[in-house]
Amino acid sequence: MKKVYIYALAYALTAVSCQDNEWGADSATPQAPEIEIPMGAADGELLIKFVPEMSDILDQTLTRAGGISTRSGIPSTDEVLNILGAYHFERVFPVDPKTEKRTREAGMHLWYIVRFDKDADLKEAARQLRKLGEISKIQSNPTLQRAYDPKKKTLYLSASDLQHVIRTSEGLTFNDPGLKHQWHYQNTGSYDFVKEGAEAIAGADVNCGEAWELCKGDPSIIVAVLDEGVMWSHPDLIANMWTNEAEEIGSTEDKDGNGYKGDRYGYNFVKNTGVISWTSADDTGHGTHVAGTIAAENGNSIGVSGIAGGDGNTGSGVKIMTCQLFDGQYGATLAAEAKAIKYAADNGAVVLQCSWGYNSPDANEALGYVPGPKNEQDWENQYPLEKEALDYFIHNAGSPNGVIDGGLAIFASGNEYAPSSSFPAGYSKCISVSAIAADYTPSSYTNYGAEITLCAPGGDGDYYGTPGVADDEFAWEGKTQGLILSTAIKNGQYAYAYMEGTSMACPHVSGVAALGLSHAVKERRHFKVAEFIELMKETANDQFYNFYDEKVEKLYYYNHTTFGAPPTLMNLIERKGKMGRLVDAGALLKAIGNHGSDMIVPNVYLATGKSTSIDLARYFIDGESLNYSCTVANENIATISVDKTILSINGIADGSTTVTIQAGSKSQTITVTVRKNAGGSGWL
Repeated sequence: MKKVYIYALAYALTAVSCQDNEWGADSATPQAPEIEIPMGAADGELLIKFVPEMSDILDQTLTRAGGISTRSGIPSTDEVLNILGAYHFERVFPVDPKTEKRTREAGMHLWYIVRFDKDADLKEAARQLRKLGEISKIQSNPTLQRAYDPKKKTLYLSASDLQHVIRTSEGLTFNDPGLKHQWHYQNTGSYDFVKEGAEAIAGADVNCGEAWELCKGDPSIIVAVLDEGVMWSHPDLIANMWTNEAEEIGSTEDKDGNGYKGDRYGYNFVKNTGVISWTSADDTGHGTHVAGTIAAENGNSIGVSGIAGGDGNTGSGVKIMTCQLFDGQYGATLAAEAKAIKYAADNGAVVLQCSWGYNSPDANEALGYVPGPKNEQDWENQYPLEKEALDYFIHNAGSPNGVIDGGLAIFASGNEYAPSSSFPAGYSKCISVSAIAADYTPSSYTNYGAEITLCAPGGDGDYYGTPGVADDEFAWEGKTQGLILSTAIKNGQYAYAYMEGTSMACPHVSGVAALGLSHAVKERRHFKVAEFIELMKETANDQFYNFYDEKVEKLYYYNHTTFGAPPTLMNLIERKGKMGRLVDAGALLKAIGNHGSDMIVPNVYLATGKSTSIDLARYFIDGESLNYSCTVANENIATISVDKTILSINGIADGSTTVTIQAGSKSQTITVTVRKNAGGSGWL
């Protein structure tokens, strides 16, 4: 199989039917359809969603049982569970008091995992449960599988290797030695490729040069990397890792009460632990490579650069949250994957970086690919929990009072040489990313089609590699591979490496999105998710398609390391307009200030006798240097004080009043509501 770096599920073709229940418990002859159980589905496990009317009964049962039970407390359901030999009944998503309200509003609290006799027939078990009016959706619980060989050789570089480069560093923004080979950020068109005659065209990049003149990252922007575990101790990443200060690695106590123990840098959803791992022989460093593209520390004189990795000063880059979906030879179950997506939203991430998914429905079976869901509706029918988790992130990440209201779910489109995107990338609310080479041509392996949103550099070994010669069979001479250089892991130790795939294109888009949101922080702009996606599309470049008219064809060698591999001709005209537009960081950042809306100081809701504070600098341009004058309309309801940029509000008595904030020449008025039983303090 082609060396690809996108995750897929081995069970992509068939999955358990999970449409809403159409039969009541007393139906005499329910017409339940035949249910297919996919490869990799866990024996004796089903994921079920109850109707909202069952919420109170389920809550009572789980409260009495301390969170895990053997039965639901619903007589008709338990009768079937008895027959199946059920022994474990648990809510999929743990309770987090801070986010439980919106969890319930989204109906996520109604999803349960049930485990029963492993010898039971899953098809029959699902069929019997579907007859119950209390259950609305059912699906199996498969395990995610890699779509590439983790033992396949990777071209690794040490930190010292990166110093021995031929290309000049003139004109580059940072002093990181690897930046000289990261053509995908600032492509000058002048490269010495390993393959004779290989070409690069200036501008076939994500235009970091112009973007870095305006912004280099902001630590308030968090990107969740759902992948292999990110090596958080990598010297080029540690400064830009998201850190849950309340937690300690390996802790057996959930100190912040979010339902996850020891989640200091994120969480290992494969083994249900806060310990992120990367030392197995089956770990490729894929997650670490992806993270480096987004936020490797800039300007530290070592390694490589990241798109939103800061300016070299402490706390200047965006933050990486690691949500581990692969651990050695093991993958997370679909339920665990859904938990990871929700965890990201609930713990502050606003970008979901996903270089995994099912195969394209048009994947070529002759090349060994198993086609995935046929379309968006088919995907939703097969994997409703996954869709609901993504919808939760898209609608609930971010904040109405922050730079973005909602979250950006960004997926690799797939590497199956197919004329359609994989899913969930192809979901209309996600961003699907295809890959290009250093000369604007589509990467040989990339999926393309109407579902693609944006494209970005992903490298192309079949195009730039020498037929019959493996990528690593040459002396290091400062020549570029036409692949993507980033942070990596080798034998459990930090390193750098070249990789390729839409998996590598995807974090370019995630990094540009994070950089754009960082600039929005600086410009005090607020966006709805749909607004920001549209702005990314509007500012992206589609002029490179003109090049397809001139070149017409592209010659590449499928699996080029095979001696005597026959050449393949790619028809560029067939791909014209089907790769999405090339994401442009410079154009995006320049447009930020004229789009979205002004940041608004949030209204306040707090309890009598309680207080809260707001950093006003977050809501006014150059807010750190402004002088603030604030007045409250009714001091019998609330009192205020201002210390530099911090506005403190104290609840005195039940009622509502207003606070007027004067910041330089601008002013805003907010409403303060005080209630005896408000349950604390906070923003509306």
